[in-house]
Amino acid sequence: MFFSTKTNGAAWLIVGLGNPGEKYESTRHNVGFLVVDELAERQSAPIQRLRFKALTNLLTIAGEKALVMKPVTYMNLSGEAVRPAADFYKIPPERILVISDDTALDPGKLRIRLKGSAGGHNGLKSIIQHLGTDQFPRLRVGVGQKPHPDYDLADWVLGKFQGEDKKTMDAAVKRAADAVECLLREGPERAMSQFNG
Repeated sequence: MFFSTKTNGAAWLIVGLGNPGEKYESTRHNVGFLVVDELAERQSAPIQRLRFKALTNLLTIAGEKALVMKPVTYMNLSGEAVRPAADFYKIPPERILVISDDTALDPGKLRIRLKGSAGGHNGLKSIIQHLGTDQFPRLRVGVGQKPHPDYDLADWVLGKFQGEDKKTMDAAVKRAADAVECLLREGPERAMSQFNG
């Protein structure tokens, strides 16, 4: 088992990024929420316990105990939820997997990285700031670039998926959940070679 640990708590922290509230449901910026919901749905275990400023549930994914969370802090304060959970379960940064949207990737494309800058993403920026490191894995789900340069980026990422985009994203959310399971089961190198495209 990759990085296996003996613990009654959680060996991994899986963080789906998004904004809480109906207004933001199924928007591009909430892809992280959609992916962790898919992971929870596969086990009929909804993410609804409020802890660490996040909706959480303790799941076993690919044989590993993981605290799955959806911060309710709003995107730019996500680190306020991640840090206390990591401290409580003594989870090191290399076992904190953050799932976010990425406007630089084509819709539905996935990219797993083991570390790196926030790339302009406010949720990642907040987590890097609160953890004091950027050495944590992340899974980015492409939502595509805004349609033209004058289009407001906030309007774009807070827009909902329509038509073909929606079909593409529904499939991408399932693939992203598969990628999380693969990463926990077989390690990041395997997951990167299989899912980065």
